[in-house]
Amino acid sequence: MTTSKRRHSPDEQPWSVAVDLFDQPGHLLRRAHQIATGVFDDLVGPEVTPSQYAIISMVHEVPGIDQVSLAKRIGLDTSTAALTAARLEARGVLRRTASETDRRLLELTLTKAGEALLDSTTEGVRGMRERLLSSLSPGERDLFMKLLRKFVHINNEQSRAPLREAVAVKPAPSTAARRPVRKSRD
Repeated sequence: MTTSKRRHSPDEQPWSVAVDLFDQPGHLLRRAHQIATGVFDDLVGPEVTPSQYAIISMVHEVPGIDQVSLAKRIGLDTSTAALTAARLEARGVLRRTASETDRRLLELTLTKAGEALLDSTTEGVRGMRERLLSSLSPGERDLFMKLLRKFVHINNEQSRAPLREAVAVKPAPSTAARRPVRKSRD
């Protein structure tokens, strides 16, 4: 494989593919995803994947949500959401039932085991946020999260699974202001 070499003046540094790589947003986002996934694994453990956590969190927030709406709210393609929900159902975490208004749709609810899984993993996910942002000053954290939300929002349509339902996104409350996850009554 050959690469073209750019001519440079004696004052310029030679162009480098490797240096250019670390100036590419896509490469840096891939690395950021690797880092976030590693921290998720360290703090949450093997009990649940990030996609599974997103599903159980949304089902907790919107009990009875159908699989298609769920996929649209969390930015997963419908096939992945359906397969992941089926796996969670097989583990006893979710219950999928046919909708009374549209039998083609499966509505999702958490089981007691699902609520327990959410309860046992939520602190790890919160700790993940703290660990990932800990090296930034409070002002940098706010700016980083503001720009990251803006980047995701502006580029939503570039995704293979764009968000399709409006979800109010508020900054996470401070540690002291967080409420515990509510318990299921089933």
